[in-house]
Order: sequence, then C-alpha cells, then structure tokens
Amino acid sequence: MTRPLLDSIHGPADVKALPVDQLATLAQEIRDEIIAVTSANGGHVGPNLGVVELTIALHRIFDSPVDPFVFDVSHQCYTHKLLTGRNGAPFRGLRQTGGVSGFLNRPESEHDAYGAGHAGTALSAALGMAVARDLRGSHEHVVAVCGDAAFTCGITLEALNNVVSSTKRLIVILNDNEWSIARNVGAMAHYLNRLSTSPTYNKIHHDLEKFFVSLPHGDDMNRLWMKWKRETKDFFVGSSLFEKFGLRYIGPIDGHNLDELVKNLEFAKGSDGPVLLHVLTKKGHGLNAALSSPEKFHGVGAFDPVSGESRKPAPGTAPTYQDVFGDAIVRFARADPRIVGITGAMPSGTGLSRLAAELPRQFFDVGIAEEHAVLFAAGLAARGQRPVCAIYSTFLQRAYDPIIHDVALQNLPVTFCLDRSGLSPQDGPTHHGLFDLAYLRCVPGTVIMQPKDEDELVDMFHTALQVNGPAFLRYPRGPGLGVRIKEVPALLPLGQAEVLREGSNIAIWALGPMVQSALRLADRLAAEEKLSVAVVNARFVKPLDRTLLLSQAAVVPLIVTMEDHAVTGGFGSAVIETLQEAQCTTAVERIGWPDRFVEHGSSVDALRASCGLAPDDMYRRVLGRWRDLDRDVAGLPEAGIRR
Repeated sequence: MTRPLLDSIHGPADVKALPVDQLATLAQEIRDEIIAVTSANGGHVGPNLGVVELTIALHRIFDSPVDPFVFDVSHQCYTHKLLTGRNGAPFRGLRQTGGVSGFLNRPESEHDAYGAGHAGTALSAALGMAVARDLRGSHEHVVAVCGDAAFTCGITLEALNNVVSSTKRLIVILNDNEWSIARNVGAMAHYLNRLSTSPTYNKIHHDLEKFFVSLPHGDDMNRLWMKWKRETKDFFVGSSLFEKFGLRYIGPIDGHNLDELVKNLEFAKGSDGPVLLHVLTKKGHGLNAALSSPEKFHGVGAFDPVSGESRKPAPGTAPTYQDVFGDAIVRFARADPRIVGITGAMPSGTGLSRLAAELPRQFFDVGIAEEHAVLFAAGLAARGQRPVCAIYSTFLQRAYDPIIHDVALQNLPVTFCLDRSGLSPQDGPTHHGLFDLAYLRCVPGTVIMQPKDEDELVDMFHTALQVNGPAFLRYPRGPGLGVRIKEVPALLPLGQAEVLREGSNIAIWALGPMVQSALRLADRLAAEEKLSVAVVNARFVKPLDRTLLLSQAAVVPLIVTMEDHAVTGGFGSAVIETLQEAQCTTAVERIGWPDRFVEHGSSVDALRASCGLAPDDMYRRVLGRWRDLDRDVAGLPEAGIRR
C-alpha cells in the first residue's frame, strides 16, 4: 500500500516543510505503516501508536540530530525512525535480521542520540547531555521523553532531584498513558491521575500566570511568583510535585492534538528554565484492539491487523516456560501461604498474572523498580516468608547490589526466577539474558540452576523453595519441549548433574536448552566419526558437580561445555576453574555466545548462525579440537585417545 506523504519524508526537514493541514494525514499514514509492519513482525505496538502526534510535533519544533531526543526505554521510537530516513525496506525489516532495531540504536542513525531498552534512563542521560552542552558553551535543546511509569524508577527520581542544580535548560516530556506494560501501580500513578484530572488546579495556575505576565516586567513578575510559591510551601495555591523539584510544569495537554502540542513545545523551547510538559496519550491510539488490550499490545508477536488476534502457534506447540512457571507458583503458593510472588510491572510476561488472579494476597507488583523488588523480598524473607522474584534476566542486572548486599550477605531464602535467560532475538542486546551466570556465579552462598525441559523446571522450582538461602533459576523465552509434568515434583540433590549418555572419547556438559543440541551433536559424532561421546545435563552451575566432572576428566581427553550464555565468565569458565583447582589438564572446548553484544535478529537460529553457533559450526569446532588432540599425541604410548 502506498503512503504518499510518508514516502515523501526523508528527514526532519521534510516534516517541517509540510503544510499544517497535511500533518493529520501524515499521522494516519504513520499509524497504518506501524500496524502493517508490526502485524507481520511483532513489536511494541501500543507505545508507538500512542506517540505519533507527539513525535511529529517534536520534529516540527526541534532540529534533530542537533537537538537530541532521549526516549525512555525507546520502544516508542518507530515514528521517529520513519521520519529520520528509515522508511521503506529498513523499517519493513523491523526487528528482523538486517532490518532496523526495535529500539534507538546509536550506530544505526545519527538521529538516535541515545540507545536504551530499560525504563528510567532518559532523564539522567538527558541531564548529562544538557550539562555537556552547558560546559561546551553550545545552545542546542535537549528533550527527554519519559513515560509516566519511568517516574516509579528510582533512577528517574534521582535525576529529577538533580535537574535544577545542574542545568538551566532542559525539556522533559511526561508521556502519561497510565500504563507501563501492565497498568501503573503505586502512589505516583495515583498522583499523576489526580493531576491530569484536576481542572481547578490547572485553571488557577493558568489564570495566575496570565495575570503576572500581563503586568509591567511580566516575565520577571511571573518568575518571582513561581519562586515565592515554592518557598512558601504553597501557602495559597498548591504547586505540582515537579515544581517542587524546580521544573516549570505545563499541562496536562492532549497528546493527540497536534496544534496543542506544537504550541506548547514552542513555549517550552523558549523557556529560560527547566520545563516539564505533561502530555496525555492513549496507548494503542488508532487500533481498537490495542486500546482494549493495552497490556497484550505493549509488545506482541505477529497479529491480524483487522481483528487484532494473535497469529496462532503451530498445532502441538508446547506451553511456554513462563506459563509452566505461572501454573507451578499457583500450585505451590496454594499449598504454602508463605510463598509470595513479586514482579516489576511484568505480571503477564513472567506468568505471575495467574497468581494475581487466584491468590491476590500472595502477589505483589512493585512497578518498574527492580532494586526495590529485591530489597522488598529480602524484608519478607527476613520475617519468615518465601518470596519469589520473577524478573527477566536482563532486568535483574539493575538489582545487583541488593542481590549481594541484602539477600546473599544475609543468606536470605529468596528464590529468583529469571525468564528470558538466553536470547530475546527480535528485541536485541538490551533484552538478551546472556550475562546472569557471570554476574551471579561469583556471589557466595548462591544456588544457580537451569532446566533442560519444563518438567525439570518445576522440579528445580520446588527444590529452590526448599533452599535455605538465595536460589536462582534461569530459563529461556518461548515454548518448552512438550515434556509431561509430573503430578508430584522431585526434590533434586543440590549440585548433582544428570548423566544422559555414557562415553569414553568426549564428554559434553550442557546446560538448559543446549542439552538437546548436545544430544544431537553426540549422535552425529558417533555416526560420522565413530566417537564415543558422553552427554551430561549439568543442571547446576553452582554448586557444580565436581565429583562427576573430575571422574570424567580422568577418563576422556576432551570435555566440551555448551551454554546459552556469554562464554566469558559463564558455565564453561566454572568447569575450567574446577579442573584447574584440581590440577587437571584435560582439554576443554567452551561453546557459548561470543564476547560481544549480540545484535537483534529474526530468530534464535539466525543469530546462532551469525555467531558461529549453528549445528554445523559446533560440530566442526568439536571435531577440529578432537583432531588437534589426536595429532598432539600421535605416536605416544598410552595417549588415552581411543577410537
């Protein structure tokens, strides 16, 4: 389908040149393009449909890339990409191999001033940019676009506390749609709702400002009024929370009214102090299905653009790991009222929405506040509860200090369930869970495990709930293997691996989803090279099964480790350390994700191929290492290599 206006836009200058009466048509064409592309590729539908007019207005008033735009999370950047030279084939490859990223990406375009994929980063980053401008003596504008949920993040509030003491010029746009992924929770959400629905507050402030500006030296008089109002603790007329922090508050205004947006952005551009513009938008505006199901359409797979129905999975597709976890925690929590589930604004994504529906007193959504989630869990555990923190691997990075300082140091029994460990392929490097083993393995007293299938996930979850200390359970995004889940879960012996196949030439120690790859690799080595290959389901990264590892290392010349994690500091590193401590010189070949940030791509298989982890690549690596060992010991008696 042709989109004449959108196709004529090759950069921000073209947006500025459009007649005002064509902007609404441009907005509709952008919405049509976003719906068409995301219905085929999946993506963050709701957030992007909500900021179409706001993004057009930003490009009308400001001059990207000279004036940097910093989008919080940046999953609402599709309109920005379409208006900055990425329309056409690049955008239609959104989140696919070779297409544009679903987030801002500095290497992708000079218009992507700051990359992000986690909430709460925009205000701090924008403040840093504004101070850099001040130090440099230049005059560009810096604009931070923050969702209302970002103000539940501690980072954003820390930045807010520093704005007025750091710079005189910063424009903050509060994009208020009442949602993060789920509906916003907590006092800040209630405050913003009151602010946005109080006509009295806004009328009084507007009328008083108009009065003071009308006086001789009106701008000076208005500044004095604002200063006096802050310092007298709102004796006559209350100020907004943001004014207490020293930002001039404007709004709320209709975020889908281009005239209002342009007028207020022009005003903010000319302000001589930090400004916060409160913009009310609707998540999913322009797609009825997204408006009625904003949580589902925050981030969704391919869907029917007319009905909004998700594309059906192939017949026989197994339940996802998150669904298996969601069912398990309801079962366990019903039997033990000490068990509570905690999420950071991700009830559906983690599977905890089932607990919320069936046992609401045992469910807590703390908003986008992972540090608080872990500290909150520590407090619960200190008083006899069994908290379960269900947080994506990539987001748990934000809570690293509380994990060490508050949970592990005090040996508190908190269970961490790390969904999306491994790749989140279309979302890219901000969402890949490739570093959790490295950042957790060094923490004393922790138990770290990963299941090979969904039945073992339930066994491990059951086991973690019996551990008298912190336990971490990591598992991948997507469906399991279709393995039947036992009625009664098994209690696994801590640190005990599972031998799936015996062998005398090579021992493959595999973790999680790599177990199936290891079995296929062993079959191929046996069939094509007549090698005897053992396969071990490692299960535990910490404690590692040292006894089994050393017993195999005394027999086989080569140990291969396979993990869905960065190879640096991961499971393979744990194996090498264990062998070195035992002064064992058995060769080790580590297979895992390379020491670089892995880009986004169409699928896990596509990214494995790009990183040398396709089945043929792994086969060649292991066989090549074996042959190198064979040559090294050729002709030596009792070399230990048996064919």
